[in-house]
Amino acid sequence: MPTFTTGQLAEKLGGQVIGDPGVSLTGFAPADSAKAGELTFAENETYFARADQSAAAAVLVAGDFTSTNGKTLIRVANARVAFAQVLPLFFPEPVFAPGVHLSAVVAASAQLDPTAHIGPHCVVGERVKIGPGVVLQAGNFVGDDSVLGEGSRLFPNVTLYTRSVLGRRVRIHSGTVVGADGFGYVFDQGQHRKVPQVGSVIIHDDVEIGSNVTIDRAALGATVIGKGTKIDNLVQIAHNVTIGEHCIIVAQVGIAGSTKIGSYTTIAGQVGITGHLRIGDKVTIAAQSGVMNHIPEGQKWMGSPAQPDRVAKRQLLAVERLPELLRRVSELEKKLGGAAEPAPE
Repeated sequence: MPTFTTGQLAEKLGGQVIGDPGVSLTGFAPADSAKAGELTFAENETYFARADQSAAAAVLVAGDFTSTNGKTLIRVANARVAFAQVLPLFFPEPVFAPGVHLSAVVAASAQLDPTAHIGPHCVVGERVKIGPGVVLQAGNFVGDDSVLGEGSRLFPNVTLYTRSVLGRRVRIHSGTVVGADGFGYVFDQGQHRKVPQVGSVIIHDDVEIGSNVTIDRAALGATVIGKGTKIDNLVQIAHNVTIGEHCIIVAQVGIAGSTKIGSYTTIAGQVGITGHLRIGDKVTIAAQSGVMNHIPEGQKWMGSPAQPDRVAKRQLLAVERLPELLRRVSELEKKLGGAAEPAPE
């Protein structure tokens, strides 16, 4: 593991050393398990108290903290951002040597940059274009006429169907399938007739896709994932969906066909969105919501069926009061001499 001094890390992070800039750091760990020589971090007073009592040699902090135990601090503007910047320094990703493994099958018409790595048991189809620094780790299938941009990485057992296009630095984790047929059928003479799905999938730069995600090809045109969007595990994105830039889509979300999602939108876990909707920029949808209507820009929605959060919260509060209200109605009916059903417990 690489070693850095506190001064070197502060320089890389644009931070300030409070204490000894020559302290040698051999790793990064949470406060409760940090050992001598390691760096830890704290983003609030509670975490800092633990970090200051830990065995760590230095603490990454944001704010005006002072160690009571003589620890060296690296003060930065945002401790969590600095945390994300430091981790790759101590835990760099594995380096894959350029070349094609003997067990890989690569079509003669494929174009591979000489710096690309094609791992064991990969299949690369006809006319595929693979850019500089691309890594196919193992067991990857890349269909005909697909394009993989510079620095993209497929983890083991990722499948790209025909005409899938990846931008630069796209990361796709194990088990994900990009470009399978969209779920398109028309009822005809007592049976479901398949509508051929002849479109493609386009994934723009700096997208990361988790494990076991399915992104269906368009019936016509393209299913599109915008630049910088991050998709968690077990997400289903249907045919002709368009997702904007820098969105966050959390696990087990399902987005039905032809829905358009704006940029900088957050969709929390287990949200279901029906087809042909328009979801605006900077929208937040709470977990387990069922979205059946268009959502304007900048709004927060929740519930099933989903509604603006203020409306949904008022309804939840009203539901919580129902047992009390029913008891009161029952008591009033008894006083008035009317027949009353027993109030629920």
